[in-house]
Amino acid sequence: MLSVHTSPLHQPGTGDAGGMNVYIVELARRLAATGIEVDIFTRATSAALPPVVELAPGVLVRHVDAGPYEGLAKEELPAHLCAFTHGMTQAWAGHRPGHYDLVHSHYWLSGHVGRLAAQRWGVPLVHTMHTMAKVKNASLAAGDTPEPTARVIGETQVVRAADRLIANTEKESEELLLHYDADAGRVAVVHPGVNLDRFRLDVSGVEAGRAAARSRLGLPQDALIPLFVGRIQPLKAPDVLLRAVARLLERRPRLRERIVVPVVGGPSGSGLARPEGLQKLAACLGISDVVLFRPPVEQDQLADWYRAATVLVMPSYSESFGLVAVEAQACGTPVIAAEVGGLAVAVRDGVSGALVPGHDPVDYADALSGFADDPGRSTRMGEAAARHARSFGWETAAATTARVYADALHERRLRNLPGRPDICHVEGRTIVSTGDPVAAAKLGA
Repeated sequence: MLSVHTSPLHQPGTGDAGGMNVYIVELARRLAATGIEVDIFTRATSAALPPVVELAPGVLVRHVDAGPYEGLAKEELPAHLCAFTHGMTQAWAGHRPGHYDLVHSHYWLSGHVGRLAAQRWGVPLVHTMHTMAKVKNASLAAGDTPEPTARVIGETQVVRAADRLIANTEKESEELLLHYDADAGRVAVVHPGVNLDRFRLDVSGVEAGRAAARSRLGLPQDALIPLFVGRIQPLKAPDVLLRAVARLLERRPRLRERIVVPVVGGPSGSGLARPEGLQKLAACLGISDVVLFRPPVEQDQLADWYRAATVLVMPSYSESFGLVAVEAQACGTPVIAAEVGGLAVAVRDGVSGALVPGHDPVDYADALSGFADDPGRSTRMGEAAARHARSFGWETAAATTARVYADALHERRLRNLPGRPDICHVEGRTIVSTGDPVAAAKLGA
């Protein structure tokens, strides 16, 4: 696996670390548990890092020197991809020929390295986009920086080179076809999972679990607690939640006595340009007294924040899936989310939460009012949310991903048969034709 721009060892919610980091770690662990050994190559961000770290049995993280250790923005990484590729192939040279069976790259920067490595090693390339420049640019937050043309070109090249593309949802699969002219036969939909051992209902139930989590976190028991979890950047739209809370308090001033709005996460992306911007917005809106800013936390403590909340709010402008939404639901917390991307799959509208078209704070204030008016709503929807989240286990995601790997490997073997059979994809089926009778016999034709 390749994760050039962010390490699976980094704390999610800081810098460029987020859902993709969780995705890679959890997927690699589950694959290794089934006997698929995984090496994850990532860029070294400190001279003190060991060359190799065992993340879990069967999963190694390999640090590659490429560019300065610190102070390198994601936008500057393309200039260092050659160095990364060189470092990775040096590591490969220390193994027997054929050591790696397949390359799975994550995000477009890794895809560029992946297509070179896969070509050199003669193995299939499987690529997961995670986010797409054209999709992000079509729904930018006001004042956010658009993705550069170089990324659009780079993503197009990776899509053409990949033997298989993994999309998080049917919607993302459609976007790959629409925006990047992907071959439909090479796109597989695999829903990401959630760690159901870590993110789960308290054994005592939703209400008792919420009370216990609030006690541990020092939060008032009777509070209305709309929670934001994620990187602080315009794309994730935490400002929409703050503006919605301000609107809600304008309508219902007495609610100020019992509302707490935790924001758990750190600045990222274009949000790094104004790291104190959200705090200043809270002050400008006159709600600093009810907003609680907290840095990113470890996963076990994050589960407590989910359990303590009345509702999680995700007003994102773009989400390929929205792991945070599924994690919260697995803990018994309903979700108010923007009706964008994979959030329409992650959240069952009207059952495990509410989907809001657009990003008007008034609409989010209306959605929050429903939870303020009916305290039992959070419990009822939370129980349904936990049931909904159980269908998103990582074991299922890993098994489906393994089948994608097997398909890519099988197709590559077919291409290497004498007579070089022609392979095309029709309505999800692989069609092979060959004029070589020996090859045809091997194919069972």
